[in-house]
Amino acid sequence: MKLTWILVADSTRARIFTADTPSSPLEEIEDFSHTEGRLHDREITSGLPGKIKSAGAGGHTFEQPTDPKKHEADVFAHRLAQYLEDAHNAHRFGQLLIVAGPSFLGLLRNQLPEQIKKLVRFELDKDITLLSAADIRQHLPQYLPNL
Repeated sequence: MKLTWILVADSTRARIFTADTPSSPLEEIEDFSHTEGRLHDREITSGLPGKIKSAGAGGHTFEQPTDPKKHEADVFAHRLAQYLEDAHNAHRFGQLLIVAGPSFLGLLRNQLPEQIKKLVRFELDKDITLLSAADIRQHLPQYLPNL
């Protein structure tokens, strides 16, 4: 029997669940928080954007090449991917179900190592991190795959 983990995540929070049987309720085993993702852009970056002088009458505001919120979400996705890789290497799970908002799901996919991608049996692009374990279970298949 493979131990199944269910990762429910967004850019600021992730929860990992497991279930005893394919149809049993979820049991939360981990809860991650990424408070930096909740900050306003001005709180993430240091100082205000600078001005760039041009040869003409005025200048324009310098803009950062990357959106600070997206950068923080990417940092969190990387942290989760690393955690999943370490947990898998420690034989803590054998297959993975992922539920995440569409944009964060894409970031997470980009960060997951190939060995973890091969373990993903189900994906749902929905942001449901704030729901109870019972409500999250309602969004998953009635019988979890390959338990």
